[in-house]
Amino acid sequence: MAEFTLKQLRYFEALARHLHFGLAADTCSISQPALSMQIKELEEIIGAALFERSARQVRLTQFGRMFEQRARDILRSIDDLSDLARASQSQLTGTFRLGMIPTIAPYLLPKFLRNMRKSYPELDLIIRETLTPRLIQELADGRLDAAMVALPVNETAFDEVEIFREDFVLIRPLADAQKPIPSADMLRDMRLLLLEEGHCFRDQALAYCGARTARAWKGLDGSSLSTLVQMVDAGMGVTLLPEMAIDVETRAANVDVKRFDGIAPSRTIGMIWRKSSPLGAQIRVLSDVVNASCRAVPPENDTVPD
Repeated sequence: MAEFTLKQLRYFEALARHLHFGLAADTCSISQPALSMQIKELEEIIGAALFERSARQVRLTQFGRMFEQRARDILRSIDDLSDLARASQSQLTGTFRLGMIPTIAPYLLPKFLRNMRKSYPELDLIIRETLTPRLIQELADGRLDAAMVALPVNETAFDEVEIFREDFVLIRPLADAQKPIPSADMLRDMRLLLLEEGHCFRDQALAYCGARTARAWKGLDGSSLSTLVQMVDAGMGVTLLPEMAIDVETRAANVDVKRFDGIAPSRTIGMIWRKSSPLGAQIRVLSDVVNASCRAVPPENDTVPD
């Protein structure tokens, strides 16, 4: 009797995740016809249909949904074996898949990657930038080795280590530079421009103001910190910005940057990974490299008024 292969399981997992032959084929770096043939062969070997196919969509069958969970468990165990081999080495080598949220990656990566190349020249670091919920799911599924996010994430399946803490600053139109710095209560009643739903930075800003919903103009939520700063430059409202982003995002904008009086809004950045991962010790070392990267080059705009 023929047996299916590990490669076929990976092809199945990719198609079950994307439910699109073209996207799954791209993920697996094979052609779409080749992927289709491998999936068909897998179904013939196990004697049951895994997918329902129509002209417009692909969906898992009832058996396919059960098969998906078992397949992911097997693939995660295989990946853990590979991690175990890497963990036995004195230095990190091979491929390491690190996730980052969008409000960290553009500002930390240049310094972090330079330090990583010096410390671990044989490490192939793959960066995945996306929102926290997706990072958590991909980490749980074994598609990432670790992720850099705002803590806490409150996931019992993960270990986490704090890397650094940073304050948020107020970004407002330059014309408002001489006005008093607003309190949290005052900020809640202003046109506070926020990142769109799904960004943890949005939730942190709302938490500081003690608001559950934003009083932003309809349709003026931004998709990036760059967009928010440009909206402030255009006089559409005010926003918050993490310290690490000050220099990059305000360099070409005519805005006023102010630190808050008293206890400022802030966030704690850390690394999370699966408790079952054998790479825990190495991931802690990576977090030290991140911490050193943040300390080595302070923001150029470190003279923000107090």
